[in-house]
Amino acid sequence: MNHVDNYGKFYKLLPGADKETLVRQFTNERTEHLRQMTQTEYELMCKEMERVAGYDERRAALLKAKRKARSGVLHQMQLWGVNTADWKAVDRFCEDKRIAGKAFRFLDSVELSDLNTKLRAMNRKKKENE
Repeated sequence: MNHVDNYGKFYKLLPGADKETLVRQFTNERTEHLRQMTQTEYELMCKEMERVAGYDERRAALLKAKRKARSGVLHQMQLWGVNTADWKAVDRFCEDKRIAGKAFRFLDSVELSDLNTKLRAMNRKKKENE
């Protein structure tokens, strides 16, 4: 039986939770000790705790915001002249140290926002020079 050896996720999810009651519930009263839970039982319990704590909604909101930021950056890249249908071209453009220094898919929300600002400035300057 595969047991869990790191309980950080549990304690982070619901500080002050009645650990014994939760463990009993997800092991069908077999045990009240985290160390005696199977990996499957532990993951199911943590997933349910995330749902109750509202992590799913927050995760969905963060994902939506990141998609919007990615879309904005891709639009600015199109205006600059990057073929955004070619992911290799998008990555090459982003990997330039003067642009972002890493592939597009590895940019987090803050980096996407910064890149959007940078690209807007570049596009504004390009338009002024034309």
